[in-house]
This record gives sequence, C-alpha cells and structure tokens, in this order.
Amino acid sequence: MKKRFDRLFPWLFVIGDLTVMIFSIVLVSFLMGSTGKYNGPDAEIFTIFIMVWMVITILRKDYKWERTSQIDQLFSKLVVSLLWFLVIVAILWMPVLKGVNSIIFFIALSFSLFLFISFYRICTFIILKKYRTKGYNFRNAVILGNGQIGKKLASVLEKRKDFGIRFMGQYDFSPEIAQNKESLKVFFNDAVENNIDIIYIHELSDSKMVKRLIDFADEHYIKVKVIPGNSLQLEKQLSFSRYGDLFVININEIPLDNAFNRMMKRSFDIAFSLFVIIFIMSWLVPLVGLLIKLESNGPIFFEQERNGFNNKVFNCLKFRSMTPNDYADQVQAKKGDPRITRVGAFLRSSSLDEMPQFFNVLVGDMSIVGPRPHTVPMNEEFKSQIEKYNSRHMIKPGITGLAQVKGYRGEIENPFQIRSRFRFDYFYIKNWSIWLDLKICLKTCHELIYNRDNVY
Repeated sequence: MKKRFDRLFPWLFVIGDLTVMIFSIVLVSFLMGSTGKYNGPDAEIFTIFIMVWMVITILRKDYKWERTSQIDQLFSKLVVSLLWFLVIVAILWMPVLKGVNSIIFFIALSFSLFLFISFYRICTFIILKKYRTKGYNFRNAVILGNGQIGKKLASVLEKRKDFGIRFMGQYDFSPEIAQNKESLKVFFNDAVENNIDIIYIHELSDSKMVKRLIDFADEHYIKVKVIPGNSLQLEKQLSFSRYGDLFVININEIPLDNAFNRMMKRSFDIAFSLFVIIFIMSWLVPLVGLLIKLESNGPIFFEQERNGFNNKVFNCLKFRSMTPNDYADQVQAKKGDPRITRVGAFLRSSSLDEMPQFFNVLVGDMSIVGPRPHTVPMNEEFKSQIEKYNSRHMIKPGITGLAQVKGYRGEIENPFQIRSRFRFDYFYIKNWSIWLDLKICLKTCHELIYNRDNVY
C-alpha cells in the first residue's frame, strides 16, 4: 500500500488540478456571463486550455513532491507553471479576441486560477502531511555511519513524522566493520527483511564499499542518499552543478542567485515603488517640502552615501530632517538631538523621512525589502567588529528588512544590537522568498503604527 500510494498520487494530483482549473474557468465565465459582459471561451478553446495546463503540469512535474518539501517551494512551482500557461494562452487565444471584456475575462481568470489552484495545492499539502503523521505512506530508512551528523538526522526523522520516513536504526560502518564481509552480509539481510526503502550514507570513505552498497540498493529498489560531512553543514543551502559527467557542490549559493527569483523580486520592487511614487509621493513631496522650507533653510532632500549591492556606494535619498550640519555621516541621531527640526522629528518618528528611497528602489539602487544600508563610516566600523559583516551586501539594501520588523530599528547603542541586526539580515539573505518579502511588508505596517519608541 505504501508504494501503491506514490504510484496513484500523480494521477490523483493531476485530475484534482484539472478539476480545479475547469471550476475556475466555469465560475469566471458564469459570473461574467450573468452580467452580460462575456460568456467565456467556446468548447474548442476550453479543451485547449485543459490540454495546455495538463501538459505544463506533467512536463514540469508539479505532482512530484519531495517528502521534505516546504510550502514555499510548491508556491514557486505553481507561479512558474501558471506564468507558462498564461503566456501560451495569451499567444494562442488573445489575438482572436476582440473587445475589452475578453481582456477583463483573461485577467479575472488569471487571478481565479492562482487563488483556487493555490488553495487546492495547500490543502493537498496539509492533508498529505497529516496522512503521513498518522503513520501511512511511510518509507523505512537506515543510516550507515556513526557520526554526529548521522545522529542528528536520526533525531530529525524521529521528530518529523510528517516526512513519512520511519527510522529503522543506525549502523556503525567504521572502516574495520565495513571491510568485514560477515558484517556486510548481516546488513544486507537486515535491509531485505525490514523492507528498507532509503539508505543514508555518512562518513564512508571506502569507494569500493560505497559501490557495493549502491549496487545492492539498485538490485533491491532502495534509494541511496549521501549526508554531507560537518564542513558542509554550516548554515549552507547546498545546490549542485553539472560539468559533463562531473557533479560539484555549490557551497554558498543564495536564493537570489537564481535568475527567476531576481526577476520576481525586481518586478515586485518596480510595481510597489511605482504605485507609491504615483499615488503617494506625487502629493507628499510638495507638502513635506513646503513644511521643511518653512522651518529651516536648506534643500528638501538629504543625500547620503551608503553601501549597497556588492559594497558599491550609492546616494541614499531622505527627506531632510535636520538643520544642515557637517556631522550627518559620522554622528548618529540620538534622543533629543538638537540638530533635528520639529518637522524632522515627526518625519523620523513616523519613518516618512525614508519615503524618497522609493526613488532609489525604482532606479535599482535599493529594494523594498533587504538589509538596511548604513553610512560609509558606520559600515567600515561595523565591518571591523563583526565577522562576515560584508555578506550583508550580497543583495541590494532595503527600505525595510527582517531585522527592522523584529524590533531592531533606530539608534545603535551597543554592539549587541548590530550583531542581532546582522544575524537577521544574514538569515534573510540565505532564506529569501517572495512570501517572506510580503510578510515583512505587512509586519512593517504594524511596526510603523504600534512600535515607534526607538525611532528619533
């Protein structure tokens, strides 16, 4: 039963996906047709829609879920598949359509497909996890090697029942034991009797022994996985590259090294910044500029050199909140700082002084979400105090960031604060996703309203 489920799941998944898609098309067609605007595609186009989606789903293997898959990985797959579908449909179908209503239908269909298919896949993901937690659809696994990493994996497998991997034991395969033919025979017999499905190999250096294990596994339909050693387990998101027949491990790749991820983040930045600039900055700049000018002489905007992507220096824009002075780059603003004007105090406490940075985002110097940029002198100081501090510049700096929504905003009064900021920034860089960006944006709105104590 446990393996029969894996054979049935792809078919059930594709059928469910198609059912949800048909429901979305019918629903949008009904809603628009009931208002007399558009009745949706005819039978032939409808069939083409279904076939295109089925082919994309199968070719991209959307049904193939690893036992350790996370929900953001499934979302990424869905977004790419949906983009492919919409592009193909637009190429095949849109040229033969006429009228604004058909375009509205296409937009409505895009949103409904994303909404309903996302809901379907999330529910399927949760149900599958619960199903495995109950002890169904499991795989029997053993670990070869008695190192600490192997023991840590054993602990994870015992705790995470939702993986559906039943830990059957850890074998000590030290060189002496591994070369003992009798010990190897015992293991092979145990593997067959216990219906082992997965073998995790750790700290086996004998290439001949590894080959014998793999040959045995192939013969008995057992999957073999290698656990990287201690040196490759240090907070690294490992990936692989292929050079002909040779595979190499990429140690320090980050999610934004992926071109598609960069495109998604940049698209979000452009859309968000354009919206703010057109609908907010268009009236905010004249209003704030007038208030600044009425209180003190000097420019409306304050430009300050800060370190950005790859440590490249750029001019960061802010509304001027201080009287013009020669110490803006060297001396942080403190509570009761005499340089801060009355208008500036309000701008800083409400974070409105940062709004011009949406222009920095639009031109590509910054992102909506990322590590907050520091002044060049401060950057040099922190770099000498904190190991790997420069890794903050692996991506573009942001208007807001994970450290800021975790409470680390405003003046840096002690080394602990900057070290904590760095840890959150480093975590963000290594674990970026578009969903994390959206979550940080929502959390930022909450922080701006309810937590302004450390901002002055």
